[in-house]
Amino acid sequence: MIGIGFGPSNIALAIALEEIYPDMKALFLEGQSSAAWQPGMLLSGSDIQHHPVRDLVSPRNPRSHYSFINHLHEEERLFEFLNLNIPFPLRKDYARYVKWAARQFDDQVKYGTRAESVALLPDGGVEVSSADGQRYRARSVVVATGRPTHFPPAFKALDDSRVFHYTQYLDRVDEIAALPGARIAVVGGSQGAAEICLDAAQRFPQSPIKNILRGFGYRQKDLSPFQGEVFFPEFIDYYYEASPTSKSALDRQLRYTNYSAADIDVLTAYHTKLYEQRLDGEYQIQLLRNTDVVNAESSKSGITLELFEQHLGDKGSLEVDFVIVATGFVDLTDEQGENFLPRVLSPVQHLVDRTPLRHARIGRDYRLQPSAGDELPPIFLNGLCETTHGLGDAGSFSLVSLRAAAIADSLSKALAS
Repeated sequence: MIGIGFGPSNIALAIALEEIYPDMKALFLEGQSSAAWQPGMLLSGSDIQHHPVRDLVSPRNPRSHYSFINHLHEEERLFEFLNLNIPFPLRKDYARYVKWAARQFDDQVKYGTRAESVALLPDGGVEVSSADGQRYRARSVVVATGRPTHFPPAFKALDDSRVFHYTQYLDRVDEIAALPGARIAVVGGSQGAAEICLDAAQRFPQSPIKNILRGFGYRQKDLSPFQGEVFFPEFIDYYYEASPTSKSALDRQLRYTNYSAADIDVLTAYHTKLYEQRLDGEYQIQLLRNTDVVNAESSKSGITLELFEQHLGDKGSLEVDFVIVATGFVDLTDEQGENFLPRVLSPVQHLVDRTPLRHARIGRDYRLQPSAGDELPPIFLNGLCETTHGLGDAGSFSLVSLRAAAIADSLSKALAS
């Protein structure tokens, strides 16, 4: 088996294969030079948004060596962690855990190797070509590339390094710092947007920050225990069997468990910061509510944003030095043609069956289904199946270990024949 990508989804798969099917040979291709998890968003004080035991392995095998708790034990930080008075682990702590788990599979991973395409072989296998011209052959492939970053339409035709996605934030802070008093726009109403506004205000105290939101304000993430059941394994079966109309209805009901919302501690800190600014008579951060960016143009002096207020119809423009886009990611299996499948699978997409809504037809075991009269070797999507399997597949750790087990089981059956 060849795994494309070695982030949390395929790390969990590597663990599942070692623990359940140790005879299976696996090779993972990872474009980054080393194991990393969200390196551009490891902001001081930021935390993860799930229970720490929902890690790479514990829901499947609580006794595993690869659990987060065992990681803390091996790094001699277990009691210090248990003594913390915080609801969720720091993001930095979880990033260390992911790297710790990944390093134990170094002999199965080729870092700095970016997969470019997957082609079929006459014998029924697959050949993966990498950007450096190498070719790798196997009987199956598991794609875990993550979803592409989402940019609003106004930015899609703009090729300017001063406009970047929030996942690159920490990689770009030195560039921002090199321009004293840099004017910053943060576009979006996500948790990442709020965190970056707070961090940038502290890191660049002379920089004015405009936070442009399409809504009235930030929405609190819905963490109620009833909504949290969306991350139960039973919900995957329920969602998978629902009709397209029912899936859309469920998505609307459950959206704020994971999207376009922020944790209450972040919202409180942000709102308090805005209030304190008013007390001090300083307005470093300003919210531009109910506002769309309808156009963006670059020039030597900066990035000019054309703005439209949705309810009063006011138009305006804003020139800034940097634009940080915090509008999330694109679902890879939606009805938009360019996102029908991950780009790496473009050579085989004509063989993949489609649903009436033009989604990829994906099995409950995360395996791509061939169209009538065609055949496909075992090709799986790991962490890319939200439109078929629900929010538990939406970039969350919550069910990553169980998904890895389902893929491992299906792989074993497919390759045994």
